[in-house]
Amino acid sequence: MLKKVLHNSNPAVDALFSSLPDEFQVWMSHGDKLLTPPQDFITIGITSSSPLAAVAHSSKPWYGIQFHPEVTHTPLGATILSNFAVEICKCRQDWKMENFVQREIQRIRELVGPKGEVVGAVSGGVDSTVAAKLMHEAIGTRFHAILVDNGLLRLNEAAQVHETLTGALGINLAVVDSSQEFVSRLKGIEDPEKKRKIIGNTFIEVFEREAEALDKASGGKIEYLLQGTLYPDVIESVSFRGPSQTIKTHHVPPLTGFILI
Repeated sequence: MLKKVLHNSNPAVDALFSSLPDEFQVWMSHGDKLLTPPQDFITIGITSSSPLAAVAHSSKPWYGIQFHPEVTHTPLGATILSNFAVEICKCRQDWKMENFVQREIQRIRELVGPKGEVVGAVSGGVDSTVAAKLMHEAIGTRFHAILVDNGLLRLNEAAQVHETLTGALGINLAVVDSSQEFVSRLKGIEDPEKKRKIIGNTFIEVFEREAEALDKASGGKIEYLLQGTLYPDVIESVSFRGPSQTIKTHHVPPLTGFILI
């Protein structure tokens, strides 16, 4: 249970927990905790195990929490997020998914142009599938999707992904069976970290090889690499000294740029 610490002399810092009861359930799934607040921050919430479960800046709309408001185990989490987005950040509640789809398709078309082609790796997961579908809607068969079967997938997973992406979604997908290449390199390796590096490096080699073959087949028209990702990955890849392209970059054929969706 989180207990609010009210500051009647500075009500602005209490805005994050506005309209919430004095105590409410929150979910903490970690053992780390802060003992001393940063400079100019004051405590607005405590738990029995965390003296700084929530803090707020004394004069700026900056907040920090050590629990998960986005999970069902925090029943009032939606209210907390709404307080932050609507009351503190003054966001308008007029966003619709349809608006995003149309804007993203238009952005892709303007970026790639009428003749440019794009290559991208897909896995069948949410991130890469959504990105691939948007790219297909934007430029059709000028998008070349590659699924690398590393031999470590679920039974018949590669075939199922191929059927879904090509049959149901119409995506131009090539499935590359590299299972023997991966398995042979993993033979005799027991250390999990070594396995991870082998799988990652082999994937890049296979993807590069297939992308280069597609580029030659297209007459060198592939200019962009599509990367489907979560926005936290974009944030974590930003350089404080300027723009950064550190999200799973690959040494594929000379590219004009990366398209992040």
